[in-house]
Amino acid sequence: MAIEVASLDGVIERALNTMEETKYQVFDIAEQARQEMINLEREIKKVKGEVEDVIEKNDVLEAQFLSARKKLSQVSRNFTVYTEEDIRQAYERANTIQVERILLQEKEKQLREKRDDLQLRLRNIEQTVERAEGVLTQFGVVVEYLSGNMAEMKQMIEDAHQNQQLGFKVIQAQEEERKRLAREIHDGPAQSMAHLVLRMDLVDKVLSTGDELRAKEELQSLKQSARESLADVRRIIFDLRPMALDDLGLVPTLKKYIERIQQKVDVKIKFKTKGKEIHSSSSLDVAVFRLIQESLNNIIKHAQATKATVNLSFSSDHVQVVIEDNGVGFDQDNQSQSESEGFGLMGMKERVKLLEGDFQVYSEPSKGTKVIIMLPADEDQNEEGVNDGESNQTSQYTAH
Repeated sequence: MAIEVASLDGVIERALNTMEETKYQVFDIAEQARQEMINLEREIKKVKGEVEDVIEKNDVLEAQFLSARKKLSQVSRNFTVYTEEDIRQAYERANTIQVERILLQEKEKQLREKRDDLQLRLRNIEQTVERAEGVLTQFGVVVEYLSGNMAEMKQMIEDAHQNQQLGFKVIQAQEEERKRLAREIHDGPAQSMAHLVLRMDLVDKVLSTGDELRAKEELQSLKQSARESLADVRRIIFDLRPMALDDLGLVPTLKKYIERIQQKVDVKIKFKTKGKEIHSSSSLDVAVFRLIQESLNNIIKHAQATKATVNLSFSSDHVQVVIEDNGVGFDQDNQSQSESEGFGLMGMKERVKLLEGDFQVYSEPSKGTKVIIMLPADEDQNEEGVNDGESNQTSQYTAH
């Protein structure tokens, strides 16, 4: 079956377009929240103006009321000078002004409460906009990394065009990765942002009913949802490319990765290193990380193991990885492992082949599985490789 590079280019372009469209959808959600913030600011300004008008009118009525009371006191003391009609009119005027003052004071109270409520909503919306912009920034990073990975994949497919069978398998692996990432982004950050908008509408309605306690509870839940969305984006970024590889190096990144997954599974994983870490190229570090990552994924998902060991050894001309587990194993002759597990091993084998390395798997039913990977080190880095005095030292890291 021939591979049409042009057709695959179209697939890549459509996938990138889909990612861009999703990014703009997230942007629209953030813009809607920002517009709501602008509307609240306008309404707050209007209410403040109404409060000032009521206060000014109340001050005028206060002066009128004092004058009316003075007049009422005067006519009440001088029965011989003023008639009963004069007294009645003075009393009615004072009473009318007093009623107007009470109504204005109640209106002022309501306006102040409305202003405070709007200001609280504004603060919450501002926080939501800030979080939405943060998620949007992270999402842009995801798309950028994904675009870079797809560009690399395209070049890899073109280079593998002469080796038809190998190229086809590489395409399958990359397509599965793109589908997984697209699904995670759709089910994770995109859905979370849509959920945030709906929850903001709910908070708005709750606040309009005056139920502040429930509104606070909803806002706390909204805050937690935003944090979970941000955690999803960071996890996707880590899956695309662990940036710690560039900052910390291979061994510290593997330690952190094993420690992270150890918190989620019951499999006890021991990580051991031997020799001095080679100052290798980024591509070799990524390859070693991905191979160990895929092996541990297979163990966690399929092996039913309780223990696993990862041994990473460095020498001047090669890097060796040995991964063992005490799981159920499988019959290599009958290929009884599951389809997903078999595909994972096949992807690992093809990755090692592209790096001109050696890949071996040993397994028997009920006796666990052992994977041995040997990768050549970069020739231009050999001089910075293992120091003879340190080559036999062994360090061990155990994730509990």
